[in-house]
Amino acid sequence: MRKQPHVLVIPYPAQGHVPPLLKLATKIAENGIEVTFVNTDLIAAKVMAAMPEESEGWSLIKFVSISDGIGQEEDRTDFYKTTNTMLRVMPGNLKDLIEKINQSSDNEQITCVIADILVVWAIELAQKMGIPIAAFVPYGPATLALSFHIKKLTEAGTLDMNGNATSDGLISISEESLPWKANELAWSFPFNKKTQKVLFGALCAVDQIVKISNWVLSNSFYELDSSSCDLVPSILPIGPLLASNNSRHLAGSFRPEDSTCLSWLDKQPIGSVIYVALGSTGTLNQQQFDELAIGLESLGQPFLWVVRSDLMTGLVARFPDGFEQRLGEKVLAHSSVACFISHCGWNSTLEGLSMGVPFLCWPYFVDQNQNKNYICEGWKIGLELIRDENGIVTRHEIQTKVTKLLSDEGIKGKALKLKDMARRSLVEGGSSFRNLERFIVEMTSS
Repeated sequence: MRKQPHVLVIPYPAQGHVPPLLKLATKIAENGIEVTFVNTDLIAAKVMAAMPEESEGWSLIKFVSISDGIGQEEDRTDFYKTTNTMLRVMPGNLKDLIEKINQSSDNEQITCVIADILVVWAIELAQKMGIPIAAFVPYGPATLALSFHIKKLTEAGTLDMNGNATSDGLISISEESLPWKANELAWSFPFNKKTQKVLFGALCAVDQIVKISNWVLSNSFYELDSSSCDLVPSILPIGPLLASNNSRHLAGSFRPEDSTCLSWLDKQPIGSVIYVALGSTGTLNQQQFDELAIGLESLGQPFLWVVRSDLMTGLVARFPDGFEQRLGEKVLAHSSVACFISHCGWNSTLEGLSMGVPFLCWPYFVDQNQNKNYICEGWKIGLELIRDENGIVTRHEIQTKVTKLLSDEGIKGKALKLKDMARRSLVEGGSSFRNLERFIVEMTSS
């Protein structure tokens, strides 16, 4: 008698990684497959606190958590230290969880592990336990293709053993794909070599992870970057996996979402609102905060600015004098959005292009710079905000680029074409629809 399929899903414990995997888990559960979603204790508490109570997704997926070994009083901002602690503690905790599940019932044994490709230890554990593996890629195909080719680039002398480019020229892994700038590699942290070492180590493992995984699931769609997809064997693009307003699809956000904006947005003309969201980790100093605030205000258009409580470096966000009264409500995305001032994280990039919204790009680190290059040079659906000699995006730069973007019909047209391309990939018969269907069939019959 064949076992009933039971999928264990393990995201990397960070804001940009949990939501797309939770969306995928929901899609799998909707096919009648049992799904257990594993977070760390801390992340689980954040996700649960932010979820709407009425969400139907609660009954579809079983949520469990394991300790990451980091005490409540310990500093979690030290990426190097926290990563090493997790590597020491979490494999054993996950193994105990899987064994506990497998021993509870013959019908509930884990038949597949879907793990974020950065959670290398979970994928290696599944291999040791003889469980089929799906590696999930939460970033774009270009970053996956680069990571997959690190060994070749190192052997060719293009990269040194620490992931640094050996020259200032462009780094190309194929004639068809967009080249990488030497100072914009996905693992580059020039001012924090410890963080670079950890991230480079995780990405170095990608080629091995791809080889030992039964499936490589990419949160993208083939038509968006076919040349990068073609560089990675066995890749199955199944995206875009977007946050949905449907309460059934659990968002996976670490912060409660503010939906009070909808009545305000309904009063704004379609395509009139400037939407500003700079991600879950990037920070601004007071000077940069002021420049952005005044630059937006001076445009004389409605705008929505997502201001996290920890957006400011070491400070509580403080608006220029009198600004809060002029601002009104801080709100989220809506169909009235005219353009998107974004940090170009992969989730935000997919959401923006799936909505047909042109971008103003404000990247910080990791894959965001290359996503910006694709947005501006590859797909031509946005413009880059350039920092001055002091590293500040000035109010004048914001005014100039917003005005230029909103008058560029070519960019708007290309953005709408990508929106249609993304939509077609997801509907029945589309490339991502077929790939997800193929994965579910193969996974349930293996």
